[in-house]
Amino acid sequence: MDYSFFENVYEVVKLIPEGRVTSYGAIAKYLGAARSSRMVGWAMNNAHALPEVPAHRVVNRNGLLTGKMHFNPPESMQQQLENEGIKVNKDKIENFKNVYWDPNVELI
Repeated sequence: MDYSFFENVYEVVKLIPEGRVTSYGAIAKYLGAARSSRMVGWAMNNAHALPEVPAHRVVNRNGLLTGKMHFNPPESMQQQLENEGIKVNKDKIENFKNVYWDPNVELI
């Protein structure tokens, strides 16, 4: 595993504003590794022990809570998002485009 890549992922995730979400792919692209969405996912799987990294704000490109199984309990990912005002229905973020935060646009 590339821990420096993981650290870079965590630094981007820490910048996601409350009430917004981004995707694994957007983070990978921002880090100059556009084809490394899965590696971002692996980093997020390891982020749940790091309270300063809001891992619940990272979803797949369709707004699905694909990482929820790495939360304890899995329902806590949805609960954390809902606590920030994000509506989730059947493991999918409603109005995904309206709450989507793209580091490739916001941080450039």
